[in-house]
Parts: sequence; C-alpha cells; structure tokens
Amino acid sequence: MKDKSRLRKRFIEQRLRFLQDEVKQKSDIIMSTLFSTDYYKKAKLVMFYVDMRNEVMTKGAIEETLSNGKRVVVPRVKKGYGLLAIEIESLAELNPGTFGVLEPPERDEVPLDDIDVVVIPGVVFDKKGYRIGYGGGYYDNFLPKLKVDTKKIALAFEMQLIDSVPTESHDMKMDMIITEKRTYGPFY
Repeated sequence: MKDKSRLRKRFIEQRLRFLQDEVKQKSDIIMSTLFSTDYYKKAKLVMFYVDMRNEVMTKGAIEETLSNGKRVVVPRVKKGYGLLAIEIESLAELNPGTFGVLEPPERDEVPLDDIDVVVIPGVVFDKKGYRIGYGGGYYDNFLPKLKVDTKKIALAFEMQLIDSVPTESHDMKMDMIITEKRTYGPFY
C-alpha cells in the first residue's frame, strides 16, 4: 500500500533526527509509565522488542523487568516462520541477527499462552490503536497467535501518532499506546 510506504519513510526519517539524549529522556518517561500500568504489574511473562534505530529504548526496561523477578522473552526471526518468542535471562545472551537486530540464540520458543504482555514497536500509530510497522508483517502474523487476553502495548514517541493510519482486515488494535506525553487506550 503506497500510503503506508510513504508514512513509513516519513516517520522513520523524522525519528532518526532525534538526538540520542532526547531518545533516552523520552524513553525513560515512557518506561516509567509502562511500569505503572496494571497490565505490566500483573504480568508474570513480558515480551519486549529489542530497540534499534532510535526506537523507544527497551534494553533498560528488559534488565529492570528481569531484576523484578518477571520472565522476559524477546523475538527471534526465523526465515519462513516469522517471530519466535524466546526467553532470556540476560541481555548478554543477545547477538546481532536478522536485519542486525539483537536476538536471542536459537532454542525452544516459550508457549505463547504464557505471555501476559507484548511490548510492540512500530513506525506510525493512530489514536484508535492501530499501527504501521516496518512492512515485513512479522507482528501482523505473530499477534493473532497469542491468547485473546494477552495485552498488546505499543511504545512510541508522541511525534509517531497521527489521527488515522490506513488499515487492512488483518491489522490488530493495540490495547494501549504509551508515549512520553500521554497514554492512549485502553482500546476495545
């Protein structure tokens, strides 16, 4: 879809203009908000993306979540299959994988029904809970495999929010979108 491609290009370029200090400062605010949500507090197993290219930073949140005694899984891309949810005990286990993103080593995937919260990246979001990702369809294919009550929380900078994004029948709403300025949702 041309509209999605144009939006992707524009918003990635804008996000890449952020200075690293700005990304860190905004990410810290977003993580503080995430940690205060009931969804996160009640979760025993949280799936985080591993940040790249000026996304909302998650590595500190992964470490804090592990130190709080919660289980953490991160995605691993498997060609021909999509995203695998692999449990980690430390960021030290991660190495550059597909697309240069840090990934866990190859091992058994956790049962998807065990995941309570999925923290999701994206390029553009709307105020109704929809997202545009990077165009690979990885999360579009992964999210429907989760149990219905797994909470989907997107992390974004306020500049990544617009009134409406083009959607298709397979697009799933997030339960919540957290930015440095406000929380959108829960969406139903």
